[in-house]
Amino acid sequence: MEKVKMNYSTEKVYENIEIENPVYKLTIKGKFNGKPGQFYMLKCWNKEPILSRPISINHIDEEKIVFLYQVVGEGTEILSKLKKAETVEIMGPLGNGFDIDNIKGKVAIVSGGIGTAPMEYVAESLKECKVDLYAGFRDKSYIIDEFKGIVENVNISTETGREGHKGYITDIFKPELYDVVLCCGPEIMMNKVIKLCKDKNVKVYVSMEKHMACGVGACLVCTCKTKNGNKRTCKDGPVFSGEDII
Repeated sequence: MEKVKMNYSTEKVYENIEIENPVYKLTIKGKFNGKPGQFYMLKCWNKEPILSRPISINHIDEEKIVFLYQVVGEGTEILSKLKKAETVEIMGPLGNGFDIDNIKGKVAIVSGGIGTAPMEYVAESLKECKVDLYAGFRDKSYIIDEFKGIVENVNISTETGREGHKGYITDIFKPELYDVVLCCGPEIMMNKVIKLCKDKNVKVYVSMEKHMACGVGACLVCTCKTKNGNKRTCKDGPVFSGEDII
Protein backbone atom coordinates (compact mmCIF):
# COMPACT_ATOMS: atom_id res chain seq x y z
CA MET A 1 0.00 0.00 0.00
CA GLU A 2 1.36 3.40 -1.02
CA LYS A 3 2.57 5.56 1.86
CA VAL A 4 0.92 8.94 2.37
CA LYS A 5 3.09 11.88 3.42
CA MET A 6 2.31 13.40 6.82
CA ASN A 7 1.93 17.18 7.12
CA TYR A 8 1.43 19.72 9.89
CA SER A 9 -0.54 22.91 9.28
CA THR A 10 -2.83 25.51 10.80
CA GLU A 11 -6.13 25.67 8.97
CA LYS A 12 -9.27 27.79 9.02
CA VAL A 13 -12.58 26.19 9.90
CA TYR A 14 -15.11 26.23 7.08
CA GLU A 15 -17.92 24.65 9.09
CA ASN A 16 -18.32 23.06 12.53
CA ILE A 17 -21.89 21.98 13.22
CA GLU A 18 -23.71 19.69 15.61
CA ILE A 19 -25.40 16.92 13.63
CA GLU A 20 -26.72 14.92 16.56
CA ASN A 21 -26.02 15.66 20.20
CA PRO A 22 -23.15 15.25 21.10
CA VAL A 23 -21.72 14.57 17.60
CA TYR A 24 -20.16 17.34 15.48
CA LYS A 25 -19.04 17.65 11.87
CA LEU A 26 -15.92 19.74 11.21
CA THR A 27 -15.13 20.74 7.63
CA ILE A 28 -11.87 22.31 6.45
CA LYS A 29 -11.49 23.51 2.86
CA GLY A 30 -8.31 22.72 0.94
CA LYS A 31 -6.39 19.81 -0.55
CA PHE A 32 -5.65 17.04 1.94
CA ASN A 33 -4.69 13.41 1.68
CA GLY A 34 -5.22 10.26 3.66
CA LYS A 35 -6.17 6.61 3.27
CA PRO A 36 -9.46 5.16 4.55
CA GLY A 37 -9.02 4.36 8.23
CA GLN A 38 -6.26 6.91 8.85
CA PHE A 39 -6.63 9.84 11.24
CA TYR A 40 -5.35 13.34 12.03
CA MET A 41 -4.34 14.91 15.34
CA LEU A 42 -6.34 18.11 15.97
CA LYS A 43 -5.73 20.93 18.46
CA CYS A 44 -7.18 24.43 18.91
CA TRP A 45 -6.00 25.39 22.39
CA ASN A 46 -2.87 26.52 24.23
CA LYS A 47 -3.80 24.92 27.54
CA GLU A 48 -1.62 22.21 28.99
CA PRO A 49 -1.62 19.31 29.48
CA ILE A 50 -4.50 18.97 26.99
CA LEU A 51 -2.90 17.14 24.09
CA SER A 52 -4.06 17.01 20.48
CA ARG A 53 -7.04 14.76 19.84
CA PRO A 54 -7.01 11.91 17.29
CA ILE A 55 -9.95 12.24 14.88
CA SER A 56 -10.55 9.78 12.03
CA ILE A 57 -11.07 10.95 8.47
CA ASN A 58 -14.78 10.93 7.70
CA HIS A 59 -14.51 12.15 4.11
CA ILE A 60 -11.97 13.63 1.69
CA ASP A 61 -12.49 15.07 -1.76
CA GLU A 62 -10.66 17.55 -3.98
CA GLU A 63 -12.02 20.54 -2.04
CA LYS A 64 -12.13 19.55 1.62
CA ILE A 65 -11.56 17.17 4.49
CA VAL A 66 -14.32 16.29 6.95
CA PHE A 67 -14.00 15.04 10.53
CA LEU A 68 -16.86 13.65 12.60
CA TYR A 69 -16.26 13.60 16.35
CA GLN A 70 -18.12 13.05 19.59
CA VAL A 71 -17.77 15.36 22.59
CA VAL A 72 -16.44 13.13 25.37
CA GLY A 73 -14.03 15.36 27.31
CA GLU A 74 -12.37 18.75 27.60
CA GLY A 75 -10.50 18.61 24.29
CA THR A 76 -13.48 17.69 22.13
CA GLU A 77 -15.63 20.15 24.08
CA ILE A 78 -13.25 22.95 23.04
CA LEU A 79 -13.27 21.68 19.44
CA SER A 80 -17.07 21.85 19.40
CA LYS A 81 -16.92 25.59 20.14
CA LEU A 82 -14.90 26.40 17.01
CA LYS A 83 -16.55 28.92 14.71
CA LYS A 84 -16.19 29.52 10.98
CA ALA A 85 -12.81 31.13 10.06
CA GLU A 86 -11.25 30.28 13.44
CA THR A 87 -8.09 28.18 13.29
CA VAL A 88 -7.24 24.61 14.19
CA GLU A 89 -3.85 22.88 14.12
CA ILE A 90 -3.88 19.55 12.29
CA MET A 91 -1.22 16.90 11.81
CA GLY A 92 -1.60 13.91 9.54
CA PRO A 93 -2.56 11.66 7.98
CA LEU A 94 -1.40 9.19 10.62
CA GLY A 95 -1.54 5.45 11.16
CA ASN A 96 -2.19 2.55 8.85
CA GLY A 97 -5.69 2.35 7.41
CA PHE A 98 -7.61 -0.38 5.63
CA ASP A 99 -5.77 -2.02 2.74
CA ILE A 100 -8.50 -1.17 0.24
CA ASP A 101 -6.60 -2.53 -2.78
CA ASN A 102 -6.60 -6.04 -1.32
CA ILE A 103 -10.22 -6.14 -0.14
CA LYS A 104 -12.37 -8.00 -2.66
CA GLY A 105 -15.80 -9.55 -3.03
CA LYS A 106 -18.75 -9.02 -0.73
CA VAL A 107 -17.90 -6.80 2.22
CA ALA A 108 -19.72 -6.03 5.46
CA ILE A 109 -18.97 -2.81 7.31
CA VAL A 110 -19.95 -3.19 10.97
CA SER A 111 -19.86 -0.09 13.14
CA GLY A 112 -21.05 1.21 16.47
CA GLY A 113 -21.77 4.83 17.40
CA ILE A 114 -19.02 7.26 16.45
CA GLY A 115 -17.14 4.28 14.97
CA THR A 116 -19.43 4.80 11.98
CA ALA A 117 -17.62 8.07 11.15
CA PRO A 118 -14.46 6.68 9.47
CA MET A 119 -16.43 3.98 7.68
CA GLU A 120 -18.05 6.46 5.31
CA TYR A 121 -14.69 7.12 3.65
CA VAL A 122 -14.00 3.38 3.69
CA ALA A 123 -17.29 2.63 1.94
CA GLU A 124 -16.65 5.36 -0.65
CA SER A 125 -13.31 3.74 -1.48
CA LEU A 126 -14.57 0.17 -1.97
CA LYS A 127 -15.68 0.86 -5.53
CA GLU A 128 -15.12 -2.69 -6.83
CA CYS A 129 -16.90 -4.43 -3.93
CA LYS A 130 -20.48 -5.14 -2.97
CA VAL A 131 -20.84 -3.50 0.43
CA ASP A 132 -23.48 -3.75 3.16
CA LEU A 133 -23.53 -1.51 6.23
CA TYR A 134 -24.45 -2.66 9.74
CA ALA A 135 -24.56 0.32 12.09
CA GLY A 136 -25.54 0.28 15.75
CA PHE A 137 -26.51 3.27 17.88
CA ARG A 138 -27.88 3.85 21.36
CA ASP A 139 -30.96 5.87 20.43
CA LYS A 140 -30.77 7.74 17.11
CA SER A 141 -28.67 7.18 14.00
CA TYR A 142 -26.59 9.80 12.19
CA ILE A 143 -24.84 10.13 8.78
CA ILE A 144 -26.76 7.09 7.52
CA ASP A 145 -28.05 9.05 4.51
CA GLU A 146 -24.43 9.50 3.40
CA PHE A 147 -24.10 5.73 3.02
CA LYS A 148 -27.28 5.11 1.04
CA GLY A 149 -25.75 6.04 -2.29
CA ILE A 150 -22.52 4.08 -1.79
CA VAL A 151 -23.57 0.76 -0.21
CA GLU A 152 -26.11 -1.82 -1.31
CA ASN A 153 -27.93 -2.37 1.96
CA VAL A 154 -28.15 -0.40 5.23
CA ASN A 155 -28.98 -2.22 8.45
CA ILE A 156 -29.52 -0.23 11.65
CA SER A 157 -30.00 -1.16 15.28
CA THR A 158 -30.73 1.02 18.29
CA GLU A 159 -30.67 -0.07 21.90
CA THR A 160 -33.90 1.85 22.56
CA GLY A 161 -35.70 0.53 19.49
CA ARG A 162 -36.18 4.03 18.10
CA GLU A 163 -34.81 2.96 14.71
CA GLY A 164 -34.25 -0.40 13.07
CA HIS A 165 -33.66 -3.52 15.14
CA LYS A 166 -34.11 -3.09 18.88
CA GLY A 167 -30.91 -4.34 20.46
CA TYR A 168 -27.33 -4.66 19.27
CA ILE A 169 -26.10 -4.68 15.68
CA THR A 170 -24.35 -8.00 16.35
CA ASP A 171 -27.81 -9.55 16.85
CA ILE A 172 -28.58 -9.24 13.13
CA PHE A 173 -25.11 -9.47 11.59
CA LYS A 174 -24.35 -12.75 9.77
CA PRO A 175 -20.64 -12.93 8.84
CA GLU A 176 -21.07 -16.08 6.74
CA LEU A 177 -22.72 -13.94 4.05
CA TYR A 178 -19.47 -12.04 3.40
CA ASP A 179 -15.92 -12.48 2.15
CA VAL A 180 -14.45 -9.74 4.35
CA VAL A 181 -15.68 -7.81 7.39
CA LEU A 182 -14.46 -4.33 8.37
CA CYS A 183 -15.30 -3.12 11.85
CA CYS A 184 -15.01 0.00 14.02
CA GLY A 185 -16.76 0.85 17.26
CA PRO A 186 -16.80 0.09 20.99
CA GLU A 187 -14.32 -2.58 22.03
CA ILE A 188 -17.02 -4.87 23.42
CA MET A 189 -18.81 -4.78 20.05
CA MET A 190 -15.63 -5.42 18.07
CA ASN A 191 -14.76 -8.39 20.30
CA LYS A 192 -18.17 -9.87 19.50
CA VAL A 193 -17.71 -9.28 15.76
CA ILE A 194 -14.24 -10.90 15.86
CA LYS A 195 -15.68 -13.98 17.61
CA LEU A 196 -18.56 -14.25 15.13
CA CYS A 197 -16.14 -14.04 12.21
CA LYS A 198 -13.74 -16.57 13.70
CA ASP A 199 -16.59 -19.02 14.20
CA LYS A 200 -17.51 -18.73 10.52
CA ASN A 201 -13.90 -18.52 9.24
CA VAL A 202 -14.41 -15.05 7.74
CA LYS A 203 -11.56 -12.54 7.52
CA VAL A 204 -12.13 -9.49 9.73
CA TYR A 205 -10.21 -6.23 10.14
CA VAL A 206 -10.85 -3.90 13.07
CA SER A 207 -10.00 -0.24 13.62
CA MET A 208 -8.96 0.15 17.24
CA GLU A 209 -9.81 3.22 19.31
CA LYS A 210 -7.33 4.08 22.09
CA HIS A 211 -6.33 7.18 24.03
CA MET A 212 -3.37 8.77 22.23
CA ALA A 213 -0.80 11.39 23.21
CA CYS A 214 1.65 11.86 20.34
CA GLY A 215 -0.02 10.07 17.42
CA VAL A 216 3.32 8.99 15.93
CA GLY A 217 4.29 5.99 18.07
CA ALA A 218 6.79 7.66 20.41
CA CYS A 219 4.94 7.76 23.73
CA LEU A 220 3.50 4.19 23.85
CA VAL A 221 0.28 5.41 25.51
CA CYS A 222 -1.94 3.65 22.97
CA THR A 223 -0.46 0.14 23.00
CA CYS A 224 -2.77 -2.82 22.46
CA LYS A 225 -2.10 -6.54 22.90
CA THR A 226 -1.71 -8.75 19.85
CA LYS A 227 -0.46 -12.29 19.18
CA ASN A 228 2.80 -10.68 18.06
CA GLY A 229 3.27 -8.66 21.25
CA ASN A 230 2.24 -5.13 22.18
CA LYS A 231 1.56 -2.86 19.20
CA ARG A 232 1.13 0.91 18.99
CA THR A 233 -2.41 1.71 17.87
CA CYS A 234 -1.35 5.03 16.32
CA LYS A 235 1.68 3.74 14.40
CA ASP A 236 1.10 0.01 13.82
CA GLY A 237 -2.66 0.46 13.55
CA PRO A 238 -5.28 1.64 14.07
CA VAL A 239 -6.37 -1.13 11.69
CA PHE A 240 -5.42 -4.68 12.69
CA SER A 241 -6.42 -8.13 11.57
CA GLY A 242 -9.05 -9.38 13.99
CA GLU A 243 -7.31 -12.72 14.42
CA ASP A 244 -4.22 -10.94 15.80
CA ILE A 245 -6.02 -8.98 18.52
CA ILE A 246 -5.98 -10.30 22.10
